[in-house]
Amino acid sequence: MSEEKREFADLEAEVVQILKDAQNVHPDKVEAETFWFFRNLGLNRFYFQSTSAKEISSHVELLYAAKLLNQSKNGGQSELESLKLQQELPEKALYVVPSLPGQAGSPSELVEWRIESEYLKEGFKDLTVPQALVHEVANKRPLGLPFEVRDGGYRLQVYRTAGTVSPQSSIKLRMYFLQAPRYGEVAEKTDDVRALADVDFLKGASDHTIQLYQDILKDAQNSLGPVYHISDCLEGSEDGVQEIRLVVCYRYKSTHSLFSGITALYHHHGLHSTRKYIEPLSNGFIFYSFYLTHSPASVGNDSFPASLIERGSRLADDVSQIFVLPRTSLLPLFRSSKLTASEVSYAYALWKFGHQFLSSFTDEDMAQVSKSLDSASLGVLSKVRAGLKRDAMTEERVMDVIYNYDELIRLLYEDFAAVLDPKSPTKGARDAARDEKIVGLIRRRATSELDVRILLTFLAFNRHVLKTNFFKKSKVALSFRLDPAFVSLKDYPVKPFAIFFLIGAEFRGFHVRFSDIARGGIRIIRSANAAAFAVNVATVFDENYNLALTQQRKNKDIPEGGSKGTILLSPSHQEKAFVAFQKYTDALLDVLLTPQEDVLDFYGKQEILFLGPDEGTADFMDWASQHALHRQYPYWKSFTTGKSRSIGGIPHDYYGMTTRSIHQFVLGILRKLDLQESDIIKFQTGGPDGDLGSNEIKISNDRTIAVVDGSGVLYDPNGLDRAELVRLASNRLMSNNFDVAKLSAQGFFVGINDNDITLPNGQKIERGINFRNEFHLDQTLLNSVDLFVPCGGRPAAVNINNIQLLWNEATKSPRFKYVVEGANLFFTQEARLQLEKWGVIVFKDASANKGGVTSSSLEVLAALALNDAEFKEHMMVVDPANVPAFYTSYVENVQKIIEARAFEEFECIWKEHERTKTPRCVLTDQLSEKINRLHDSISQSSLWKNESLRKKVIAQSIPTCLIDLIGIDVLLERVPEAYLKAIFGANLASRFVYTHGLDAGEFGFFEFMTEFL
Repeated sequence: MSEEKREFADLEAEVVQILKDAQNVHPDKVEAETFWFFRNLGLNRFYFQSTSAKEISSHVELLYAAKLLNQSKNGGQSELESLKLQQELPEKALYVVPSLPGQAGSPSELVEWRIESEYLKEGFKDLTVPQALVHEVANKRPLGLPFEVRDGGYRLQVYRTAGTVSPQSSIKLRMYFLQAPRYGEVAEKTDDVRALADVDFLKGASDHTIQLYQDILKDAQNSLGPVYHISDCLEGSEDGVQEIRLVVCYRYKSTHSLFSGITALYHHHGLHSTRKYIEPLSNGFIFYSFYLTHSPASVGNDSFPASLIERGSRLADDVSQIFVLPRTSLLPLFRSSKLTASEVSYAYALWKFGHQFLSSFTDEDMAQVSKSLDSASLGVLSKVRAGLKRDAMTEERVMDVIYNYDELIRLLYEDFAAVLDPKSPTKGARDAARDEKIVGLIRRRATSELDVRILLTFLAFNRHVLKTNFFKKSKVALSFRLDPAFVSLKDYPVKPFAIFFLIGAEFRGFHVRFSDIARGGIRIIRSANAAAFAVNVATVFDENYNLALTQQRKNKDIPEGGSKGTILLSPSHQEKAFVAFQKYTDALLDVLLTPQEDVLDFYGKQEILFLGPDEGTADFMDWASQHALHRQYPYWKSFTTGKSRSIGGIPHDYYGMTTRSIHQFVLGILRKLDLQESDIIKFQTGGPDGDLGSNEIKISNDRTIAVVDGSGVLYDPNGLDRAELVRLASNRLMSNNFDVAKLSAQGFFVGINDNDITLPNGQKIERGINFRNEFHLDQTLLNSVDLFVPCGGRPAAVNINNIQLLWNEATKSPRFKYVVEGANLFFTQEARLQLEKWGVIVFKDASANKGGVTSSSLEVLAALALNDAEFKEHMMVVDPANVPAFYTSYVENVQKIIEARAFEEFECIWKEHERTKTPRCVLTDQLSEKINRLHDSISQSSLWKNESLRKKVIAQSIPTCLIDLIGIDVLLERVPEAYLKAIFGANLASRFVYTHGLDAGEFGFFEFMTEFL
């Protein structure tokens, strides 16, 4: 060790001279302080190799000042055991604290939380950090630095000193040296670590380390998750201490709190670090390197392997669990060793599942209360019940059960792993005796009936998992394919075909589908504040279920049934939608690509999912398709729809696919009532920046007086200048870009950030955001509107509680005459029924906005029917100036099919309403249900076996240009049979119901089929 110190004699002398020149250390103390720092403190040689003399001198000065301050606090006594030092600057920081390995709430742990929150800035702001961090470490300053730090990874060197704070003490120090990286100039894109790493790191790093980082980076670039390497330490060990080295590489900001999470993990495995490093690269990847040895308390403890490398291997096995869920409210159970890392991840899944699917207001309660209610009141009761679920069954109540019964959680995990862990000797074996034992223990140990119900819900989770990636090492999020049999039919009257439950560091979510072959969009759910999140987290499955069911009804005349996915972003990660989407998609693929060695499959059949764009995910479809290709998913070309034209997609917004069907319903109303579109006064939500909003503006020829979008409210009672609206729509700009010079004297724009505004009519607006959120219910400015077309907005924006605001008491009439619902679920069914009672002509979402799903279905068909070479030649628009002729023809065919099917459905609903006076919103559901039932019956019949009929029906169901290109026989050979059967059944069922109506029976179907036979 002394020889190593002499290696830095020149550096030490340079530091001495800098300190003398600076005169911040007493001249008599300069050499002694420098000697202690270089030779007695016991810092690792890499520190001296990679740190400049100027920077080292500043560290010596700060430690000297801290000693003086410590002495003054302790009456002149040194008491270096309590030495703490903190310096925080925008480009660097220094922390020095006593090293107390493995102690919960230790100064080191608190420092690392602060570094993650304020410097690494990967999206986690822990507002529940113990006040000790604020008072002890942060000098009583609130969390949140008084300056802006750079947005990017910081270099961090952490050393546990080999020497003690003084000859009289056994206390060692933990020193954190944080600094912004300095990168060299890179002339072109490169994967070379020597070109991407910090220049100071490169000065001190060995060739072995650089080559190791190079090899790991290559693997990390091909992985969404972390890549890690564990090995004996071949370099840098000091004082004969045996060490192992754990190196982790991942994409910066693809998780959070991983550094402190791994620290807690290696303490759990009986290890502590002598030093650790964070090294960001300029290409967005980041390396963690931990040098680990036995913790003193673990030596001789039989619960830990004696071999250091075996401990390291167990540690490495748990890294993926920490990456998936690095820091949660269940962390204390891990830190106290009550639960392992895997058990904590499992308990977290139970927690979120239990909160979502357990209500303290039971089915028996519901039945008792509902006995005296009429059918109209039952809808209100359902809403009340949802509120009770949200208010009474909080996440905190479910979490309390996990904390209070940790021994039962361990037992439940054993049960989960015994069946679903591929390495379990009892894998796949459901054991009735084990079930009985667990239920008995739950009933004996739980202290309340509600606790029993929660714990039994946890057991039900175990029993309904058909596939999971939980035991897969290279995962980025948890995914569980659930048998939907657990879903209460009282809460969810139509049982889904399949439910996927997904959890990641930034989100939780679901994917619900109502048939084997199904398609639907993936929606990002954001929360503006804690109150919004509380509502969203309690209703995320309900929203997903209702969206998927709406999709099922909407998809009645295409082969795919309805599905939907939701991704609820956690409060601290509202800006990480793409990261969450990536993890969600990858975790779905984990359980679709079965069988795998580390994923058991109790479903036992191939599952094909088709994902589409929805709120917040339109720009992610290209990535998902290419990632599915990377994961070798056989249906990667059709995995997502709404892709860019360059990779074979048919973008809904570019071609206005969804709006084409919506507008057919508008034109249908005008046609039936003999009205001119130019005379119609319209109001729309969803602005010129969005898909539906922009295309509604471009396709229509009405007098639009109001547009509400994310930026605010744009209004002119004389009609908004159409040319200016089209300009915004063509450039996908929000309403706040409207040229206000083109508004009349009574026109205005109120932005969401505007406050205390007076409108031209004298109306006072206190807060612009509230005005925007509630404008569709305005009782003053919308009285002259004929047509309302919602093209955006949150679900249930109009519901039973606010529908009365759409009634004009002065004129005794509704505020709108016609409603064509472009946005999904903008109105609740109760609200639609009330509008129809008032005489409003309402066409609901499941009928009106199906153009997008029809386009997506035909996009899927092309991807399934064409081989890779044909797909590239005919469907990929590589050069926008040279669009393939087939692509142009195919898009035109798709547009015609959308308009024809919308026309057919409009005519059917209009005719049925005239005949029966049944509300149109009810007819939409009846139409969907009849078509779907008939579709199922056809699928189970022998009609498919008639080859001539099969060819004829399928040929009539798809764009003619596709048949012309490859021929019907080739298409039938390439497209999966399940999908072809779905095309066959959907086409026959929808054509029959549209032409023959809801009352047509078996004989009518027989007559209908004679056209084909």
